[in-house]
Amino acid sequence: MEVIFMNRLSKLSGQHEEHAQLWIGEEEGAWHLGWSRYEEGDREDSSWYEGSSWDELLHIYRHQLAIQMSEGYRPLIQGLFHESEDLKSRSYGGQRLHCYSERYGNEELYADLCTWRRRRAAADRKAPYFIATNRLLRMISAFVPQTMDELMQLPGVGESKANEYGQEWMELTSGVERSTAFPLDWVQSVLSEDEYESWLYKQKEQKYKQELDKFTTRKQVLEGMKEGYTLEEIVNRSGLSRRELIELLETLDLEGYETDSLLDAELAVMPEQEQEAVWNAYEELGDSFLKPVLHKVYGGDKPGGGNLEQVYERLRMIRIRFRRHAEAERNAG
Repeated sequence: MEVIFMNRLSKLSGQHEEHAQLWIGEEEGAWHLGWSRYEEGDREDSSWYEGSSWDELLHIYRHQLAIQMSEGYRPLIQGLFHESEDLKSRSYGGQRLHCYSERYGNEELYADLCTWRRRRAAADRKAPYFIATNRLLRMISAFVPQTMDELMQLPGVGESKANEYGQEWMELTSGVERSTAFPLDWVQSVLSEDEYESWLYKQKEQKYKQELDKFTTRKQVLEGMKEGYTLEEIVNRSGLSRRELIELLETLDLEGYETDSLLDAELAVMPEQEQEAVWNAYEELGDSFLKPVLHKVYGGDKPGGGNLEQVYERLRMIRIRFRRHAEAERNAG
């Protein structure tokens, strides 16, 4: 195997320094990604990836590397994913307050704030994150503001939010003992650089995990389509809901992937006359919204006793073909 990339990393564990190597190799058209850890003369190897997809390797590389760096490993050669620029641009202000609040927040107060948010969201008929984000509630729990002036020193609290919810927050924080004070410029000196960097890499780990999951799901859907699986089989394989899968099919079709085989199989049970009526409704009403098309074709009734979600599925599948046809006509013109 030819190693095409290698970097050495190390971390301090008490008075002991641990070493590791991250490497990428190629052998007979297959990519290999691995991690080797050295401790007291012993070497422990871990294979992170072996396969033909460079894109998949990169997704796994970023996620696994972020895990190791959040646990304290630092590279000999910087720039593994432009972390030096990222750290420089995010070293001050709200990010450090966010880091401190996650590491040193008052969990009991945070739970009380979350309970308050659920009740207020239900009363106002709003999504909880419109009331206050987890990040903001973490900051309130860590810094325990007890006046409106202190509250408004927290990132994410403007005059409008303070006027609307501030008094209720003050009621929750008023009886809580705190060991810190405002203003919060002391956070800069309390957080060590290594502690802050490890927290930032933990955020990267979560971000890259989401990207890896999205890539894996997309790969499973494409493989399922290639193998001729039904919509339900792909749902079971990928973990997506039927609606999420059809929305992904819309994206894949726009990107040029072949979706007709799957659409043919799913629409085979739908009468051609009904499909034609849906197509004509798109031509008349446009394809931006489904409800006008539904009412145009079916009025207040659902076809064949089917459930409404099934009807919308078919409308979305026909819309995939309609949009492709409309795009082809625009290009031809």
